[in-house]
Amino acid sequence: MSMQPAGARAERRAAASAHSWGGPFPALLEPETAHDASVLVLFGVLDREAAVVADAAVARDLDVLLQRRASTLSSHPGQVSFPGGRAEPDDADAVATALREAQEETGLDPAGVDVLATLPALPLAASNHRVTPVLGWWRMPSQVAAVDHAETVEVFRVPVATLLDPATRYTSVRTFGDRTFRAPAFDVDGTIVWGFTAMVLNGIFDAAGWTVPWNTADERPV
Repeated sequence: MSMQPAGARAERRAAASAHSWGGPFPALLEPETAHDASVLVLFGVLDREAAVVADAAVARDLDVLLQRRASTLSSHPGQVSFPGGRAEPDDADAVATALREAQEETGLDPAGVDVLATLPALPLAASNHRVTPVLGWWRMPSQVAAVDHAETVEVFRVPVATLLDPATRYTSVRTFGDRTFRAPAFDVDGTIVWGFTAMVLNGIFDAAGWTVPWNTADERPV
């Protein structure tokens, strides 16, 4: 019988779940004070001509909504991310958080989003958050743009086929003290998608069977 605290056992189970589908994600340094948050992983039909991709035929018609955070933010400055943020007391659940944050940041109309699933929460160690990715389908796309430039400077849609292209993919390398962390990343015409966002995309692509073999030995520092 384990004599470890229930909270520690629960945190370990959460970490194992996180590592099982998108990881390995760095563990939270202070799980007892971690904040709950959600992001909206929103897929839609390409507005433009379908992208060319040899494999994963379903993905050639899709894009995903991303944004670039302001460089002045204290947390994850300048990084590409999904719309999302910290849960607030009035949010009913993780879905409500993701939709509210996406509306506040990008101006999208939540009524046009069909929620497909909430994925297991993942640790975001850099800012001590426990993040639930909410998978959505953009049934009725609405106009989007950066609403508050103090937080978001750009909102854009990236073809999934571009992210699956082996020429776009590489392994990011970052050193924290005496530890080196390697993770999937994407270079979309000079726009770098790395860290938490890239790892979630990588996990979803793997789970969906869309991943095209790519050169994981191509390592580049962040």
